[in-house]
Amino acid sequence: MINDIKKDAESRMKKTIESLGAAFGKIRTGRAHPSILDAVTVDYYGSQVPLNQVANITTEDARTLTVVPWEKPMVPKVEKAIMTSDLGLNPSTAGDVIRVPMPMLTEETRRGYTKQARAEAENARVALRNVRRDANGDIKSLLKDKDISEDDARRGEDEIQKLTDKYVAEVDSALEHKETDLMQV
Repeated sequence: MINDIKKDAESRMKKTIESLGAAFGKIRTGRAHPSILDAVTVDYYGSQVPLNQVANITTEDARTLTVVPWEKPMVPKVEKAIMTSDLGLNPSTAGDVIRVPMPMLTEETRRGYTKQARAEAENARVALRNVRRDANGDIKSLLKDKDISEDDARRGEDEIQKLTDKYVAEVDSALEHKETDLMQV
């Protein structure tokens, strides 16, 4: 029973780390990367669709993304969606190719993005602690129902704590990597 609780906690902690990676992917660095536009949605015949489902997004060079919609009538809609997103990007259109230049990051914006990354990392740590709390609660309820011994409960809680420490260390290293990436000029 404790192994089931531990496996569930570990899978939830892995999902938290994956979610943190996705959140870090949305925080842009100075370099162009297609995942920056993952959050952009386009009005496609009446429904909101992710940009990567209506256009091909590639990296032209280190500071420019190229967006090529699959249908010519979608060009102005895609351009408008990129402009109205909260990414602060100004696309320029040449025929049916939309180029999205990445503006240089100032020291102030870098610090703002670093603060945002720290907040995302703290949210991930809180989520990990919540998973630990839930798992420990499940172990305590097993102990209360006398399904396991006190020694088994203590051992299970220690294993959950080791698991939590491991994933918190992963969050810290991911944050450190993102901060160095952001502050690199």
